Amino acid sequence: MSCPDCFRGETWVGQPSGSESTIHGLRTYIAKPADGAVPRGLIIFITDALGMEFVNNKLLCDAYAKKGQFLVYCPDFMDGHAVDTKIIQLMNSMKTDPAVAAEAGAMMTKWRANTTMEITHPRVVSFLQQIRCSPPPFATDDLKVGVAGFCWGGKHAFLLAHDAPSSRIVRHGDASKQPQALVDCAWTAHPSMLEIPADAKAVQLPLSVVVGGEDVNFTADKQKQVKEILEKDKAGAGHEVIIMTEKGASHGFAVRMDPDDADMVLRAQEAEELALKWFGKWLVA
Repeated sequence: MSCPDCFRGETWVGQPSGSESTIHGLRTYIAKPADGAVPRGLIIFITDALGMEFVNNKLLCDAYAKKGQFLVYCPDFMDGHAVDTKIIQLMNSMKTDPAVAAEAGAMMTKWRANTTMEITHPRVVSFLQQIRCSPPPFATDDLKVGVAGFCWGGKHAFLLAHDAPSSRIVRHGDASKQPQALVDCAWTAHPSMLEIPADAKAVQLPLSVVVGGEDVNFTADKQKQVKEILEKDKAGAGHEVIIMTEKGASHGFAVRMDPDDADMVLRAQEAEELALKWFGKWLVA
């Protein structure tokens, strides 16, 4: 289950520079590289509980696109059921006004009911299958696709990294006609809802996991277990687990950090740099 920290954080100030369109049936926020540069790969951004309309998610998509020179798609995989951003204010107010707990709890319950993995992951798989069997969205002979998942989206990143044979598809223009994985790599920050050790043991594709030592959801014992499975038991497969032990790396820090907290800002910047480095490694020939 998701934890209360999945709904806490701060809303960033900024004006997203991307656009919105419907791609394969889903409303999608699109962030492109600066100055019309040809993208170095495609990143599918899978959000936290706040969804594709949350300004933080759009700004982070913009950063990946501009700093990494990637095309970034952030689809509405929740199909309109993202939790209202009002919940951030409610969660922050609970410290001084316990009366808001009931309202926040009702919002969380409604969100959970509409965004289970059983409901949403088939939507994620279908979207990626259509991406793979369609002409590339930019000029390339070998479209590389990565996925970035945050909190709720982190579970999807793990599932995609499992590379279930039933999800594979023949990629557009592939003369071999052999079904292949939907993504080339996955990256996630402070993932939620994991089943440990099962979700780690099933990972097949290159996966990077970034988590904070202060994370009360993805606890230290689980972090250690996942790190041992991915980096030792599956050594040589390209996986990594980065545990940030410095102050400021609480659950949600990569996408909902407090701009007024210098430690959190540093941790968020580090996570962004790690993501861009990871995608540069696996998506760029």
